[in-house]
Amino acid sequence: MELDKALGLAVILGWDDLKKVSDACSARVEYRCEPGTSLDHLNVWSVDPEGRQNRVCEYWTGTSPAHPTGVRFTNSFQSDQLGQALDFILMNQGQFTRPADACRDGLALIYPPSGDERTEAAAWMKGAHGVPTNISRPEDQRVATR
Repeated sequence: MELDKALGLAVILGWDDLKKVSDACSARVEYRCEPGTSLDHLNVWSVDPEGRQNRVCEYWTGTSPAHPTGVRFTNSFQSDQLGQALDFILMNQGQFTRPADACRDGLALIYPPSGDERTEAAAWMKGAHGVPTNISRPEDQRVATR
């Protein structure tokens, strides 16, 4: 599966949580990844009908003094489903592809999901949990910030 598709499915899993705090008409996942390297950081944004953008969360795979490892939700947003899906994706990046001609700036756009898309996302995550992963790491932190 392509990385952008997996990131879109992750956002679809958290769509209902997103709608609780935002009148989102779309969302996007932005990341920068040099070809041939692992993704270290991404941001998820919601966009309301007036075009206002709000950061939903960011995810770091590495720890530094500036940020912890894992997902950090912002703007009163919280979604265990989105967090778990991002954990799976970023801790198992070798299972996902990017096109050979992909540039270093990645973008996945997500619109209000249909019933079929929600079913696909749920089935994907259910299948993902059957694969041995290193999802739960003691150093992971979920921190809600304002």
